[in-house]
Amino acid sequence: MSKPFRFISALGAVFFVIAGLSACGGIPGNAVVQVNGKSITKDTFSHWLGIASASSSTTAGATPVIPEPPAYTTCIAHLRAIAPKPAKGQTAPTQAELKAECEQQYKSLQTEVLGFLISSEWVLGEAADLGVKVTDKEVEKQFATVKNEQFPKPAEFEKFLKSSGQTVSDLLLRVKLNLLSTKIQQKISKAKVNITQAQIEKYYNENKQHFGTPEKRNVAIILTKTEAQAKKAKQEVQSGKSFASVAKTVSIDPTSKASGGLITGVVKGQEEAALDSAIFTAKTNVLGGPVKTPFGFYVYEVKSVTKGSQQTLAQAQSSIKQQLTSTQQSTALTKFVAGFKKKWSAKTDCRSGYVVMDCKSYKAPKGSTGATGAT
Repeated sequence: MSKPFRFISALGAVFFVIAGLSACGGIPGNAVVQVNGKSITKDTFSHWLGIASASSSTTAGATPVIPEPPAYTTCIAHLRAIAPKPAKGQTAPTQAELKAECEQQYKSLQTEVLGFLISSEWVLGEAADLGVKVTDKEVEKQFATVKNEQFPKPAEFEKFLKSSGQTVSDLLLRVKLNLLSTKIQQKISKAKVNITQAQIEKYYNENKQHFGTPEKRNVAIILTKTEAQAKKAKQEVQSGKSFASVAKTVSIDPTSKASGGLITGVVKGQEEAALDSAIFTAKTNVLGGPVKTPFGFYVYEVKSVTKGSQQTLAQAQSSIKQQLTSTQQSTALTKFVAGFKKKWSAKTDCRSGYVVMDCKSYKAPKGSTGATGAT
């Protein structure tokens, strides 16, 4: 798990990114959610709500103020106390405005916390179904590693526990969830993949350009506006003047002019069609042109050729198989995650007032694009 202690705001940062609840009956009185018959109690929710509130606090070391519905009395008082003095001509926020802000804070924290708690039960349940396990020793070892990296001094760790509102048990749970998530991911990704020879050959034939390097040519060019100017430039080179000196004097191509008309590493298809065709049918050190293009008239000379290379199917086979295997594993994982969410949302019942997206009876509001929210 990546920095599970400091970045506590990412309460849902397990492999399966989940959020969601919805109203549903039949839940025990002390529970806000049931996942496959297992209750998430009000006390558990309140505990993690405090942790989320502490992590979202903008004032280091300050006691977190948890927005408590429906009156939000403490939250409103806190916002009023920390609000800057209104500028001249402005008015202080009203009671209704402060309450609306507290309500928004609560909904945001509620969604975050319920997402974490539900996803936790989903991962624990899926691990059990797949026979994926982590031992207490594995969890404790990973916990110790992260703790020692982030808090070399015991006093620093104790300070963190106090400021975050978390217990060692909370952190051990987070470590366990991430280890289980990783193992589930690995199990699905490592499922047997059957790559056929026909698939390898098909991929090779459709992507040959990725298994070789194209021929490259170094070419000297002179570009002029008119055909007459190009012919004159060509005659000057033929009469004994160096190509470079003529290019610097005559050429209107700003890129190559400074280098005596030389452009290096030209590959087929890089230049304008007519010039490209001429360059790649020309012999080396033979003056050619003029060639008419939309940009003007070119005189050219191929100075050198670096031959291209192409891997054979046999040479490329191993890397192709590896790539196809990786693609199939990724596809399998994507398919699994979609099924995972569908499976576990059908087993998730939620109390009215604790509504986010992954509950069995959740219904998106009209016009919604899938955002979570209480109903």
